[in-house]
Amino acid sequence: MADVKIIDESHKISDKRGNGKLRREIWVDEATGKLTRYNLAYINHNIHAGDNGRVVGYDNAHDGHHRHYFGVVEPIEFVSFEDTEKRFGQDWMALKDQK
Repeated sequence: MADVKIIDESHKISDKRGNGKLRREIWVDEATGKLTRYNLAYINHNIHAGDNGRVVGYDNAHDGHHRHYFGVVEPIEFVSFEDTEKRFGQDWMALKDQK
């Protein structure tokens, strides 16, 4: 069966809150409804020009679950999607608070 994208969200962040964009994509197996792929990203070309502007992100495309942080890609231990989403939120909030 095919993967189906069930969430495709992009939110512009106001200049006051840090500028950039939050991106959230989720795919599931059409037959089982199980999560197959995800992409969570904070994109801001003003902070980081590399990695297509992705400042921080988590995904499981190519080579397993991993984290992008200012162009550095490192594997992560995958506990659950909810846990990964929480870690992404913490990373983004920490960056926002540094401003």
